[in-house]
Amino acid sequence: MTEPRWLDDRRQRSWRAYLAMNSQLTARLHRQLQADSGLSLADFDVLVQLTGRPDGRVRVLELARALQWEKSRLSHHIARMQRRGLVAREDCPDDARGAYTVLTPLGRQAIEQAAPRHVETVRALFFDQLTAEHVDALQAIAHRVLSRLEDNAQP
Repeated sequence: MTEPRWLDDRRQRSWRAYLAMNSQLTARLHRQLQADSGLSLADFDVLVQLTGRPDGRVRVLELARALQWEKSRLSHHIARMQRRGLVAREDCPDDARGAYTVLTPLGRQAIEQAAPRHVETVRALFFDQLTAEHVDALQAIAHRVLSRLEDNAQP
């Protein structure tokens, strides 16, 4: 068995700062979105996926992959959103086991009303503190890490 490659102090401080930032930022975005629109951050994520499609519909498994959610989590969340009238479910005509999640007019209205205030909160809490160079570095870092994750490379 090989020894763990422990993080040095600099990397450990950076990692812990990233984790704290991610946790606090996510919590603040969720609370603000909930207060402004009654939508959860998870609701918003689902609605963003649907509004990004020309016909406002996506296969359930494709949506689960895009959100990186377990199928059961997505199923429960979609059921809650469906009860609120934000989305609908439709059977897939060419696959008896498949289904679509479909954006409803109420769901479109909800995200259109929530998006302006949400983007302002994202700017205020995140981007307004960064220089153009910070934004470029963040994008480069994100692309490197995402590329590694997409390659399914083992650490």
